[in-house]
Amino acid sequence: MAERSWMGLFICVIAWGADTGTGSQAVTFQKDILPVLQANCQGCHRPGQIAPMSFLTYQNVRPWAKAIKAAVTTKQMPPWSADPRYGHFGNDRSLKQSDIDKLVAWADSGAPEGEAKDAPPPVKWPAAGWQIQPDVIAKGPDFTVPAHPKNNVIEWTNIIMPSGFTKDTWITTIEVKPSAPSVTHHLCLQFIPHRPDVKYGVAEWVDKDRDENGNERPRPGAGAKSFVTEQIRGVTAPLEVCYLPGIQAADYRPFGSGKLIPAGTDIIWQVHYTPNGTETVDHPEVGFTVAKTEPTRRYISSSVAAPSDPEHFAIPPNDPDWTAPSGEVTFLADAELVWLSPHMHLRGKSMIYRLEYPDGKTETILSVPHYDFNWQLGYELAQPIKIPKGTKMTTETHYDNSLNNKFNPDPNRTVYNGNMTWEEMDSGFFGIVVDKNLDPTKIVKRPRGVRAENGA
Repeated sequence: MAERSWMGLFICVIAWGADTGTGSQAVTFQKDILPVLQANCQGCHRPGQIAPMSFLTYQNVRPWAKAIKAAVTTKQMPPWSADPRYGHFGNDRSLKQSDIDKLVAWADSGAPEGEAKDAPPPVKWPAAGWQIQPDVIAKGPDFTVPAHPKNNVIEWTNIIMPSGFTKDTWITTIEVKPSAPSVTHHLCLQFIPHRPDVKYGVAEWVDKDRDENGNERPRPGAGAKSFVTEQIRGVTAPLEVCYLPGIQAADYRPFGSGKLIPAGTDIIWQVHYTPNGTETVDHPEVGFTVAKTEPTRRYISSSVAAPSDPEHFAIPPNDPDWTAPSGEVTFLADAELVWLSPHMHLRGKSMIYRLEYPDGKTETILSVPHYDFNWQLGYELAQPIKIPKGTKMTTETHYDNSLNNKFNPDPNRTVYNGNMTWEEMDSGFFGIVVDKNLDPTKIVKRPRGVRAENGA
């Protein structure tokens, strides 16, 4: 009797061991894995996007089964850096544990394909590598990135191009799309009124005073040298949108808002490229979706900026946790906060956003404890945060200039604010929604002497 009982238990254990841990049947690509990839991975893992391999078909994915298991169990993929203790975000890329279990079980069981009839319909992704389906596309400036410029430096460059808008237009989504993301550090756009003397397609830049290694020499009493060039001298237009590695299209529709582009607007393309040893030509574009009805609210892009002069911003050599001067802005009108995005360069370690309300209450709204320059994500709040007039937003930013930082190009030098990837920045980008009748230039105030970073 006892022998039969032990035999029954043994059979149960064997049967349980044959299960994948996700249910009573084997996990297959077509039935179980493809839906996970469609919902969480294919936005980047498809032709024309930032990821180096496609995850659209079984043939694409099968060679990467073990790598996928390693990436999801260590939470390296999908990329998501927000500390879950603070804030809730509608675009949270984190996988559910049940999805991680499926991916692990699939890899461990030999990555079977399963039956094609079990597969969900393919996602109809926008054509030509777009994240959105644009109503209007404006061509950007073609730019040749040389293979080996002096000191590997290509200064930030301003190029004015027409927008193509011939009447006042409310737009609800903007996506900036390079054709050569491998050499694109950033592409940022400003909208300016048309001027009769404008010269389209002319590249302008400011040569910085740099040492033999390409580092800008610090100037006492000033931050990084201005990149304002002749055609945009006197222009005070804010940055409206940027392409950065890992960033998603700027979508204002969830907030019932938009941006107004007046008739005849021109676009300043602020371009920054990083050579990779091969001459490359980039053909960037910007796509827009147009509002079907006029929005009642205006979306405003802005940033929290900290002092950037060398007296205040100088990261010491071999310092694993240097704290930058606090950044801050004060709100001069009621607003709703909807989006946040930290920006630093290779030594960036962490950033925390906080709100200080007029009644004295403080709130941490985003903490990114492990910043990754290769995935500069935007964090879209699941519910907008109401910001009363008089509220202050601050940022606390840390840098790792030590050997422990595997991305650090040189831990033995002092690092200053600058435009190149091996220099540093401290920008807390954010998006707010306000009544469309408010003057967008009078919504936030910065401390005297501190300007917003007009680039990335």
